[in-house]
Amino acid sequence: MSVRLQLAIMVGLMINAVLFGIGAVIVLSIPVLADNAKYSLPVVVVTCFILTPFIAWLMAPRLRLRYWREREQPGKHLST
Repeated sequence: MSVRLQLAIMVGLMINAVLFGIGAVIVLSIPVLADNAKYSLPVVVVTCFILTPFIAWLMAPRLRLRYWREREQPGKHLST
């Protein structure tokens, strides 16, 4: 299993929670959608499950950039 896939899985859980939270707030704050919440909340759940892997896959490599940038800079040590 690649590091990118491992990072995508770990980040995916958090991304899914954030997307669902945003979607739930939008659904419950708009009166027309709140009246039909039993239909619109499942749509939010399915949409979050569909979008999460793509967003996580795009975010995973960015989690490694900071580490590699600091590692490649000569003369910068944690002991100083």
